[in-house]
Amino acid sequence: EVQLVESGGGLVQAGGSLRLSCAASGFTFDNYNIGWFPQAPGKEREGVSCIRISDESTYYPDSVKGRFTISRDNAKNTVYLQMNSLKPEDTAVYYCGADPSGNYYYLGCPHNYDYWGQGTQVTVSS
Repeated sequence: EVQLVESGGGLVQAGGSLRLSCAASGFTFDNYNIGWFPQAPGKEREGVSCIRISDESTYYPDSVKGRFTISRDNAKNTVYLQMNSLKPEDTAVYYCGADPSGNYYYLGCPHNYDYWGQGTQVTVSS
């Protein structure tokens, strides 16, 4: 059974940092795309940091470039999201997703991701 378990969320002041973890089990993610997709109330889920495990290609929208970094530890089947210089608009539930296609062109597309974790809340106060 494929499982994704997120951790590391919390409350932080603007300008602060958080590191999220996504532990995968039930599959080996060597050929997957793994991504982080925050969802704020009333908004759609959007990709903010995604990685193609096979060649470490990454996707970041302009809104997070220079602030967020995605990385992976294949031995632990875990993907991390380091978030620095956090802003109040980063507040959301952050979901980890897995896309078995591993297709580079779908890195940032939530509709292509088949598996999701339960999410972890990130709240940035001003």
